[in-house]
Amino acid sequence: MKIKDIMPLIDAQVVTPEADLEKDVLCGYTCDLLSWVMAHGQEGMAWVTVQIHMNVIAVAALHDMACVIMPESIHMEKESLDKAAEEGVCVLESPLSGYEICGRLHAAGVPDKE
Repeated sequence: MKIKDIMPLIDAQVVTPEADLEKDVLCGYTCDLLSWVMAHGQEGMAWVTVQIHMNVIAVAALHDMACVIMPESIHMEKESLDKAAEEGVCVLESPLSGYEICGRLHAAGVPDKE
């Protein structure tokens, strides 16, 4: 499944217009503790977090994640979005809760991380 395929499932909008929506989403994850995500992140991961600062982009880029998903229409800081564009990290915003996003992704066949 690609980023462009999960977007309608979670009512998401892309906030990094230059992002590659053809990237494969290989697994999903939700966590707000950056050190934990650094230790458990994976390539192709769709990461749901309420964190909005630049370190989120650094962790997503480190693991070559598919995308970062902001639940509840949370807006990421402009500086973070600029860094996401520079690093090629796709950031999505969804009006849904993190719980609902993960449930919908799981129901659509996006597996948990390995």
